[in-house]
Amino acid sequence: MLHCYLFGTLGCHLCDEAEAVLTQVLPYVQAQIEVVDIIEREEWLARYSTSIPVLQRQDNQTELYWPFDAQQAFEFLNATA
Repeated sequence: MLHCYLFGTLGCHLCDEAEAVLTQVLPYVQAQIEVVDIIEREEWLARYSTSIPVLQRQDNQTELYWPFDAQQAFEFLNATA
């Protein structure tokens, strides 16, 4: 199963929207999404503070930046590593 991070932070309405999009996609892909608050690590805060939400695949470190729709998320999660 593919493991991914969704980088975001509390109170981010775009992050909430990204989670809603991913909820639509998850029944159709073999992936596990872990919501990660960028405030937890200084390097995440420095890297993502102006670009969240960001979906990152853990198998190859590729990233999908917001805005994305269900089709784009589906294709990203199903792409061959």
